[in-house]
Amino acid sequence: MSAGLVERLRVRVRGRVQGVGFRPHVHALAHRFGLTGWVLNDGEGVLLEGQGVGTAAFLAALSAEAPPLARIDAVETAPCRTQPDETGFVIRHSAAGGPIATGVAPDAAVCPACLSELFDPADRRYRYAFLNCTHCGPRFTITHRLPYDRPQTAMAGFPLCPACAAEYADPSDRRFHAQPTACPACGPRLSHPPEDILGALRAGRIVAIKGLGGFHLACDARDADAVERLRRVKQRNTKPFALMVANAESAARFVHIDADERALLEGVARPITLLRRREDAPDLAPGIAPDLAWLGVMLPYTPVHHLLFHEAAGCPAGTGWLDQPQELTLVMTSANPGGEPLAIGNEEARRRLAGIADLIVDHDRDIVIRADDSVVRRLAGAPAFLRRGRGHVPEPIRLSRKGPPVLAVGGHLKSTICVTRGDEAFLSQHIGDLDNAATLDFLEETVAHLLHVLGVEPVAVAHDRHPDFHSTRFAERTGLPTIPVQHHHAHVAAVLAEHRIDGLAIGLALDGFGLGMKGESWGGEMLLVDGPRADRLGHLARLAQPGGDVAARQPWRMAAAALVRLGRADEITARFGHFGPAEGVRRLIEGGVNAPPTSSCGRWFDAACGILGVRSVAGFEGEAPMVLESLVRRPRVAPGAWRIEDGNLDLAPLLDRLLTVADATDGAELFHGTLTAALIDWALPVLRERSLQRIALSGGCLMNGVLAAGLVEGFHAAGVEALLPRKAPANDGGLSLGQAWVASFGL
Repeated sequence: MSAGLVERLRVRVRGRVQGVGFRPHVHALAHRFGLTGWVLNDGEGVLLEGQGVGTAAFLAALSAEAPPLARIDAVETAPCRTQPDETGFVIRHSAAGGPIATGVAPDAAVCPACLSELFDPADRRYRYAFLNCTHCGPRFTITHRLPYDRPQTAMAGFPLCPACAAEYADPSDRRFHAQPTACPACGPRLSHPPEDILGALRAGRIVAIKGLGGFHLACDARDADAVERLRRVKQRNTKPFALMVANAESAARFVHIDADERALLEGVARPITLLRRREDAPDLAPGIAPDLAWLGVMLPYTPVHHLLFHEAAGCPAGTGWLDQPQELTLVMTSANPGGEPLAIGNEEARRRLAGIADLIVDHDRDIVIRADDSVVRRLAGAPAFLRRGRGHVPEPIRLSRKGPPVLAVGGHLKSTICVTRGDEAFLSQHIGDLDNAATLDFLEETVAHLLHVLGVEPVAVAHDRHPDFHSTRFAERTGLPTIPVQHHHAHVAAVLAEHRIDGLAIGLALDGFGLGMKGESWGGEMLLVDGPRADRLGHLARLAQPGGDVAARQPWRMAAAALVRLGRADEITARFGHFGPAEGVRRLIEGGVNAPPTSSCGRWFDAACGILGVRSVAGFEGEAPMVLESLVRRPRVAPGAWRIEDGNLDLAPLLDRLLTVADATDGAELFHGTLTAALIDWALPVLRERSLQRIALSGGCLMNGVLAAGLVEGFHAAGVEALLPRKAPANDGGLSLGQAWVASFGL
């Protein structure tokens, strides 16, 4: 463009550009660079026309200075005819209709500017529980449909007061076109003041608090009686509770936090972050996370959360207290009795949480869609999801190529769905285990909402090959063409999808259970994946699974199966008779009755736990291996403690070694180190034979930090890049992404 020449450009901006202050950003830049024109939201993102001599500088700043919550995927420009009589630059009303090619932003934690107002006694929003601006606050969980405008959200029923309307219309204001904006005069109201909520918590009561994606159940984390009662009424067994503390300084009293982990804690998503416990930590109730070396910690992300800690600190003016350690430590767990979905409605909460919560704190802003808190941890040097939810959904995962729209409905446990649109994959929030009617309803609700918000009409639905999964039956009821995808193929495919790899790849799928191609129980598989095709190259040696699925909750049964494999069946009763019907289990194994063989890596973990006396009976899925990992400080390798025969990996010699170790800690370190070395020894010859220098690792066992780090380091030392799941969980929460990726090849 020639300097001084007035030109007009039509600019299309794609990405996360709605609900993040992008139109005000465009408006401000247009004024800075002297442009006339207009900007609006539509189904494809943001569309604008700008005219003047500063278009080049305007375009450069458009991306370089984008709002903090924005994500720009593409900026497309085209010249258009100048408008000689045009004056000013305006924000036009959103254009409705047409295909939707944009998305809604995830919910974001309260920003520093809003916190300054929240704790300023002179501000009109002082201690207002629903303040937000274009840089923070609810997004996905209050949005009915796109384009993202106030009438399309749960804020439609709250007309702006004159003061808020003036801010909303002022291009220089931080709340210019901030759709959820409100104040005490015109916005939602909390049912109980913060002082009453804090008083109830300090009195040992269980309080249900309505958040962004649903209700939490909260109690004082130092009150052992309150924690035990919460565990009992919530029917949570020994599954760990998450903590909420005021800030990273407060968290540092309980856990070790490095700079990267602090960045996770304090990021706008505010996930529950798994952090290693300090041995010198102040006392917490023993029922928070029994025998685990990690605590799940999160920081406040709504104004209501911040007000509780402000109240506990004595209501100081200003924000200086936000950087100081605070004593208040809360259990903050999902309000979902008996494994059901989160409660989100006020009447629903009163009905479902009766008998659980002593006090229910709600408000009159609706939650449109449920979203559990995200859970993350650092694995092998980088963040990884254990659960993907609030703060990250519906952020798309970019794929390597475009394809027809597909719906994928995941598996049975830790269910999610995935919707593809072009080269984007939208992985839903955590739905849960599909073993009750309420969660099945949530599955259907999530499918309907995500398809509606994204404007997608899928041409096919992908699902697990297991014919009895409720997700499979749901897929069959849609009336769409169905595409079955083998469980472990989907695990490996999810990793390849997020790393944008379409070519030939070797993958290790290490998890608990998945149905094999001939109805077998798989779970420790080496696969050669080539898009829609997966060939099983090898597997872990099979162990009997006495009692079928019950063995996953009773690791002593898997230990008994190991003893039979080792020719030591006569030791079963002496070792495990006090846990259950040991002689009966022995007969099941030896007779091959109700003891199906499984190649599951998870069951080998369980066998080790049973042998070492680590959670011989587990309170929740995966508890025993989690406790086993907690014991590890320095993994060690037992040379020769595995065999590779006919392409399969047998760990029986390792379990034999565990029968002679000094204690459980010694055994945990030996098991992790040797398993890691054995897996690398198993895979490397196959990789070299095919001249491949990359391997995909997935399955629930890859959420084990010791195993994941050991595999990445070991493969790297051998010149092989090990790819881990980063944008989707390694467990079954990532299956739907892999299913969608596999299905896309056949369409």
